[in-house]
Amino acid sequence: MKDDDYEQLITDSFSQSVSLLSESAKYSKTILEISNMIVECLKNNNKVVLFGNGGSATDSDHFATELLGRYLLERQSLAAISITNSATITAIGNDYGFENIFSRQCESLVNENDVVIAISTSGNSLNVLKGIKLSKKKNAKTIAITGNDGGKLGKLSDISLIVTSNSTPRIQEVHRIVIHIICDIVEREFSNVNSN
Repeated sequence: MKDDDYEQLITDSFSQSVSLLSESAKYSKTILEISNMIVECLKNNNKVVLFGNGGSATDSDHFATELLGRYLLERQSLAAISITNSATITAIGNDYGFENIFSRQCESLVNENDVVIAISTSGNSLNVLKGIKLSKKKNAKTIAITGNDGGKLGKLSDISLIVTSNSTPRIQEVHRIVIHIICDIVEREFSNVNSN
């Protein structure tokens, strides 16, 4: 490829991203529902459990870190755990099969009224589906952050935010912004911003 071809690729990538992002305000109601569910969970001394594969595992880690540490404001640490640790998932994958890497952890970590968030661009990863199914059996509240048509995960979860695109990179970009917005809303409920 010539530089001109790469320049067009770069331009197209930014254009696609901007186009999808400009449509994303339509998820406002769902973002508020997710945020409110998380706030209620945390105010009742429950926790948020997150997971996903690949880039979605990274998003899961990022989301949990923003809640545990802080996003922008000083406030208490919020109970969140991403169950994507490489040693844990490879041990469970080796002993119980890759399809059980999340459900096995949910057996012991998820309690009734916890919020379990599964992040998946396709919504069809078997290990993610099994993790959500087990969490529902334990009466946890479930959230899907997904893409395409939501897949099986979108239908299975209590609340689903489905980025309607078939481009994995573009879906992931919107997911990251959605995660930041949710963290901002949740954090404000636990900081001095809303106490005046």
